Amino acid sequence: MEPTERAGRRGPLPVKLRLLEVQRVTQIGPHMRRITVGGPELEGFQSPGADDHVKLFFAEPGQRMPSMPVLGPQGLTMPEGKPKPASRDYTPRRYDPAKGELDIDFVLHGAGPASSWAAQAKPGDFLGVGGPRGTFYVANDFDWYLLAGDASALPAIGRRLEELPAGARALVFIEVADASEEQRFDTKAQATITWLHRNGAEPGTTNLLEKALRQVQLPPGDGFTWVAGEATTLKPIREHLTQERGLKKEWTRVTGYWKRGVGDHHDSKG
Repeated sequence: MEPTERAGRRGPLPVKLRLLEVQRVTQIGPHMRRITVGGPELEGFQSPGADDHVKLFFAEPGQRMPSMPVLGPQGLTMPEGKPKPASRDYTPRRYDPAKGELDIDFVLHGAGPASSWAAQAKPGDFLGVGGPRGTFYVANDFDWYLLAGDASALPAIGRRLEELPAGARALVFIEVADASEEQRFDTKAQATITWLHRNGAEPGTTNLLEKALRQVQLPPGDGFTWVAGEATTLKPIREHLTQERGLKKEWTRVTGYWKRGVGDHHDSKG
């Protein structure tokens, strides 16, 4: 079997813009809040991959509903006279078609339209959701999975762990501020999770993930590696994994979810 058959991009998926209502808000850590949305427009939603991302559209402060763009032949456009809403890319943490619910986890960092909206969101508010436009397929039959990232990667890591089958082996490294930000995951996999605490350091300023990944002893066999977080800190990690370790690029995915000093950053490097 060729490597590209076990991991690779799929799509495009049918794109639909949805206006969804906040059903409930759950605080899952001191700096992370889960917003559960739903409504008739959620029907038919697709998100096959654990690290898929949707485009979220946010209401102006003090408003319940965002101005929504229109999807046409030229892409997204705004109706005449309507202001363009702030938007960001986020991971669908959980989709339950039977209950008609979609969970999105937000890191509350005190700035930016997404964090500010999530900090104030309440049932009855509305959130715009577009996509996913595509997905990255990863087979469930790898001998091992290496998953690593900072708090921004927690939704994708948690989803991957909860979707892995029984018997799958996962080595997980997650950087958070301190023990209060650690989470528990409902997984059937044989997962070894190592939490790395910044202990006062600002997000995106440490090399905790790089040090941990340089020291980890990888199991034998075929493995899939996924790492996400602050873009600048990931460059030496990407080079270590693919050049020094010699891991197959087709089975190694390193993605900058955010970048210090940049308001809306996302890359899709594998």
